[in-house]
Amino acid sequence: MTTKFESGGVTIYPSPARTGDMVTISYDGILAKSGADQVYLHAGYDNDWKEQQYLKMVKTSRGWEKTFNVNHANKLNFCFKDSANNWDNNMGKNWAVPIEGFRY
Repeated sequence: MTTKFESGGVTIYPSPARTGDMVTISYDGILAKSGADQVYLHAGYDNDWKEQQYLKMVKTSRGWEKTFNVNHANKLNFCFKDSANNWDNNMGKNWAVPIEGFRY
């Protein structure tokens, strides 16, 4: 199953994700529409953004995408920035999805 956010041109697959899953986040929001030459996914876990990382996204026919391993349960927070340091953080709310425990 895929989660598509109403605003921002963001999708995540699979959703809900579980710890250990490879997830793909696609972004076709304002930075992509403004002609960004590179977009980065800024991600972290739980309310305090544990293990923050900046992941270089790849331009595709659907916008910008990044596939990565989810290694924590509870919540994945994320937003986007371009190479000129312009941010899309969903008007200060960022995006967040629940992450379930391991599949057994």
